[in-house]
Amino acid sequence: MTRRYFGTDGIRGRANRLPMTAEVAMRVGMAVGMSFQRGSHRHRVVLGKDTRLSGYMIENAMVAGFCAAGMDVFLLGPIPTPAVAMLVRSLRADIGVMISASHNPYYDNGIKLFGPDGYKLSDEIEMRIEQMLDRDVDIALADADALGRAKRIDGVHDRYIEFAKRTLPRSMSLAGLRIVVDCANGAGYKVAPAALWELGAEVIAINVEPNGMNINEDCGSTHPLGLAKKVHEVRADIGIALDGDADRVVIVDETGTVVDGDQMMALIAESWHRNGRLAGGGVVATVMSNLGFERYLGDIGLSLHRTKVGDRYVVEHMRAHGFNVGGEQSGHVVLSDFSTTGDGLVSALQVLACIKREDRPVSEICRKFEPVPQILKNVRFSGGAPLEDKHVKSAIEDARARLGNSGRLVIRPSGTEPLIRVMAEADDKVLVEQVVDDIVGVIADTRHAA
Repeated sequence: MTRRYFGTDGIRGRANRLPMTAEVAMRVGMAVGMSFQRGSHRHRVVLGKDTRLSGYMIENAMVAGFCAAGMDVFLLGPIPTPAVAMLVRSLRADIGVMISASHNPYYDNGIKLFGPDGYKLSDEIEMRIEQMLDRDVDIALADADALGRAKRIDGVHDRYIEFAKRTLPRSMSLAGLRIVVDCANGAGYKVAPAALWELGAEVIAINVEPNGMNINEDCGSTHPLGLAKKVHEVRADIGIALDGDADRVVIVDETGTVVDGDQMMALIAESWHRNGRLAGGGVVATVMSNLGFERYLGDIGLSLHRTKVGDRYVVEHMRAHGFNVGGEQSGHVVLSDFSTTGDGLVSALQVLACIKREDRPVSEICRKFEPVPQILKNVRFSGGAPLEDKHVKSAIEDARARLGNSGRLVIRPSGTEPLIRVMAEADDKVLVEQVVDDIVGVIADTRHAA
């Protein structure tokens, strides 16, 4: 069945346009509210958001939907996605909602859903909700005396900060480290600087003045150049860049070099393996992770297990096969000893723990392998199915033949934007560039491109 609303990470789109309208948001609240009522207790939902202007509209619409379904709503305000996942369990809620479009620009928004166990919903549950959205959901709404109530609750930031701090050994302090943290004018703008400071670090916080429209704007994990400049300017030991909902992170070392999710996973996995803490004998990552990462893990006796793109699929594989380290090259790092989803702050803290233990510069500690040349380009399209075009298929087959067994080619439609993503990697950089450019050119020539 074709998915009309849900993509790779919940529902996402341009705010006030289908599917991210107030009406759809209200119906999602109704459908989800009715789906997660079990037993006779008062049912509750925790509802967080990032700092987008449209968050007010979506939040209020969802509150109406949940209350109509008979669920009480606990409003968290701007707070990281992993905090919502944690608070679902901490507050014994039936469902958790995060209103965010993650790293997208302010004019997009999205709805991420977490079950009572704190994990993102499966494809099967999302499909059931999809089917309810297109039916007449109000026939099963709560009676007038069973409507839900909504209230804002205090102290949620403090709960999350304490949770994040407890992921480090009790005796560990970050004293002596000068850290620049870029909060992307997003959901982590309060909690991340506070947690780092309480752990003893000297903290320089940037992009912590959200105005509803500057989230992710030339800042955060997708635009780390400003952070690198600030690290150099203040002679910091390390820079930490979160994205808009703080579930992903990239690091900048003291030289201004960006450290991506693959390098962070390599660092944490090796450290945990050395301490006997790593479960599953390896790491779970996606098809986008670098071949150099896979080779590095093999050299130290560990394996890399790949999934399709989306941290939800990484987590599903981790749970099914007993891994406790996984993630994406983009900076979604999932450490299941602590969290049920990607957590930018907790991942950064584990990197900082390695730095404190080894007492060496970040540039030495966080450069675990030399990445194989990898190029990713996006082609925007306005309709149709470019990957079904015979010329595109032929170009892809030719590219795979040219790369042979020494490289990889990954071509996929984005789950959140009208884009075709073309990625290739191999030891021969010139060949990689040629392969990607050839495929991008053919896709553009199909006239499906915008």
